Amino acid sequence: MHDKLTITPLGPHIGAEIAGLTLAEPLTQEHFEQLHRALLKYQVLFLRDQPISPRQQRALANRFGDLHIHPVYPHAEEAEEIIVLDTHDDNPPDNDNWHTDVTFIETPPALAILAAKQLPPSGGDTLWASGIAALAALSPPLQKLLAGLEAEHDFTKSFPAHRHNGSEEERQRWQAAVANNPPLRHPVLRTHPVSGRQALFVNEGFTSRLPDLPARESEALLGFL
Repeated sequence: MHDKLTITPLGPHIGAEIAGLTLAEPLTQEHFEQLHRALLKYQVLFLRDQPISPRQQRALANRFGDLHIHPVYPHAEEAEEIIVLDTHDDNPPDNDNWHTDVTFIETPPALAILAAKQLPPSGGDTLWASGIAALAALSPPLQKLLAGLEAEHDFTKSFPAHRHNGSEEERQRWQAAVANNPPLRHPVLRTHPVSGRQALFVNEGFTSRLPDLPARESEALLGFL
């Protein structure tokens, strides 16, 4: 079948490379369904050599659901849903830890689409880990404990005040984001609504504590997870 994508798994738990698709063009329904199935199975997909504009990237993301506008990160001029991440010697990365994007809202995004525009000749890699594999690697007694717990996710853990006190406009944007995104709880284990697969859902970026546990136990258990 000429419309069938080539899918090459990259590891035993997570990741696959996709060939046979031009993302700058609108997805056919058949290609969308194949991509969606591959995403559910492999969790992160890589599509190489894909020149794509911010508007095209927005249109691609919109096929998968409603889009999120980040409250503090700068965005592309022509598409406010597309964040611009530009790190260099004078602007080191602030997200170089294990994190799941935007877990500080009630309905975190189902996925993120990252388009690499300018890469260093070596290094600078973005890494992914599987919350599904992480949960499966834990012992049954620990899984049972986690199944009954909730975790608090806090916007200010990844976006503290001192990083957003440049211009008055930047400070006001940060203050509005804090006011609009108070800490909230998510289950420590979440079940994907389509695949039914269960995953560990805590992350160094936003998870601040396990409020059902004493502080010392919370800190020890989160540190381990």
